[in-house]
Amino acid sequence: MTTEELYDKLKLIQKMKCKTQNLELKSAEQGCPKRLYDSLSSFSNQDDGGIIVFGIDEKQDYKEVGVYDAQDIQKKINEQCLQMNPVVRPLITVVEKENKKFVSAEIPGIDLADRPCYYQGRGRLKGSYTRIGDSDEPMTEYEIYSYEAYRRKYQDDIREVPRVTLMSLDQEELNRYVELLKRGKQRLATLDNESIYELMSIKRGEKVTLSATLLFSPYPQAYFPQLCITAIVIPGRTIGSLGDMGERFSDNQRIEGTIPEMLDEALLFVKRNMRTKTIISPTTGRRTDRTDYPIT
Repeated sequence: MTTEELYDKLKLIQKMKCKTQNLELKSAEQGCPKRLYDSLSSFSNQDDGGIIVFGIDEKQDYKEVGVYDAQDIQKKINEQCLQMNPVVRPLITVVEKENKKFVSAEIPGIDLADRPCYYQGRGRLKGSYTRIGDSDEPMTEYEIYSYEAYRRKYQDDIREVPRVTLMSLDQEELNRYVELLKRGKQRLATLDNESIYELMSIKRGEKVTLSATLLFSPYPQAYFPQLCITAIVIPGRTIGSLGDMGERFSDNQRIEGTIPEMLDEALLFVKRNMRTKTIISPTTGRRTDRTDYPIT
């Protein structure tokens, strides 16, 4: 950014007195912060990147304290950027205001194919961060895997399941699905079922796919016990909270079956454990039932 833009940014910080999704503040009055990699990672991993402004102390009501040494802090920022993978290339701007120096480091968002950006000293699983509001949070393994799947073009849903055969699937449900596919599609309707199975990734070669197993097997958990829903109602607001009688949960259900069956059972579980408020309109006298969470 230009020096004028940095002056404007400093004015905005004093007005708003907060960090944001794209703005991080560091004091740096006594030295360069030793841990920048969480912000470097999180800003690099979002499309718009972000800006780190040095010289603002949020613990002192966002007081403009300035940096200890504008020349040295630039070197220290670059040193930490070089420890990221991929390497972060910040755009640094320095301004002077009331005999105090302020430094900003603009962190560009990296290409989706290169994410996640992570701190090499902690590795990809522990050194990858994402920006949530005004804080940098460690990425979950699933978030990291999502980038890997995008980069390598993984298609987990159509991977082959060696143990499953076409005849072991629910033939009635499978035929009903194929008939639904054919409706209004003249070209598809002319194909035989075997061709449709291959075209729609119900099977690949002679092997049934994962998605077909989860949709049409009479009991998918025979092959994938972990692919189920565990639904729990806890007495407090966090896992581990105890109720008045020492109970850890008030309802607990392992939900199995095909994906549609698990969805239906999960919704029934939620409905069973939700309160319904009855509201009477003072003007019309009409009764309205309102659940804790919208069912839709």
